[in-house]
Amino acid sequence: MLSGRKPGIALSPAGKRQASQVAGALSKLPVVALYASPIQRCVETAEAIAAESSLSVDISEGITEVDFGDWQGRKLKDLANEPLWKVVQVAPSNARFPGGESIREMQARAVGAIEGMVESHPGELIVAVSHADVIKVAIAHFVGMHLDLYQRLSISPASCSVLIFGKFGASLVKLNATGPLDDIVPAPKGKGRG
Repeated sequence: MLSGRKPGIALSPAGKRQASQVAGALSKLPVVALYASPIQRCVETAEAIAAESSLSVDISEGITEVDFGDWQGRKLKDLANEPLWKVVQVAPSNARFPGGESIREMQARAVGAIEGMVESHPGELIVAVSHADVIKVAIAHFVGMHLDLYQRLSISPASCSVLIFGKFGASLVKLNATGPLDDIVPAPKGKGRG
């Protein structure tokens, strides 16, 4: 089922274990801010991360799940027969979910939200808990990948992807990481990338 923004979908026991693992990995880092999509499963993941630190969870509508419109709640096997399904898979820059948003709109709002977070915390380490498609389109934007190629990126539940933002743009230093993150420490302010 395409759950999308459907309320009341909590983390499964496996999801809670994954959230605990990522919280443990992030607890060793100097994170200064924690943002989350307002969708319950993201909030629960962010709360697990916050429980390992002194951070509070800031909700960001900009990194919320895709608005799948009329597709929300439908079975994926049924959606695979829709003509739009192939467009979403092959040329997503041309896709708009019926009664929902386009993938271009989703990318624009996510990128805008992330840029705002980075601007609010220059050179500091922040965490944003979001959804696979939102993460993939944001990464595609920041690394200069055409939106039609974003489906080639893979994002697992409770994985970490790391971008370092500098004067001349962003660098992707981790994609879909599920292990330790000890090597992710920002450079001191004024020195190198941040």
